[in-house]
Amino acid sequence: MREELAEALAAEHAAIFAYGVIGARLDGDEADAALAAEEAHRSRRDALRQRLTERGVEAPVAAAGYELPFEVTGAGEARRLAVLVEERVGAVWRAALPAVNGQDRAEALDALVAAAIEATGWRRAAGVDPATIPFPGRP
Repeated sequence: MREELAEALAAEHAAIFAYGVIGARLDGDEADAALAAEEAHRSRRDALRQRLTERGVEAPVAAAGYELPFEVTGAGEARRLAVLVEERVGAVWRAALPAVNGQDRAEALDALVAAAIEATGWRRAAGVDPATIPFPGRP
């Protein structure tokens, strides 16, 4: 259980970094959406870090930087990166589900659902059809 939650925390760290890049390439409502998504990831990160610390688990810290999967030079790439970030975060939270129970399981499921909803919004913004996918977080 500890490993899965630590991996989820690491995914949240990476998502926060990516949204800094994403938001810098967007304007208006999309920039606001990127900021809101970043704040949601920060909130989940902070809550998860606190839970792990309270349990005596050494929580992984954010890396000094992260390598992006492709160069983000404009809005199109930013939207594409946002989709990828949410899909990857969702996959990590989905992988944690079988290993956790109780409140951890409820929060993992909430995080998976939030990532799926966020990814759908970014797919729509990017003009990806279909915008929704069956079984979010599934490899």
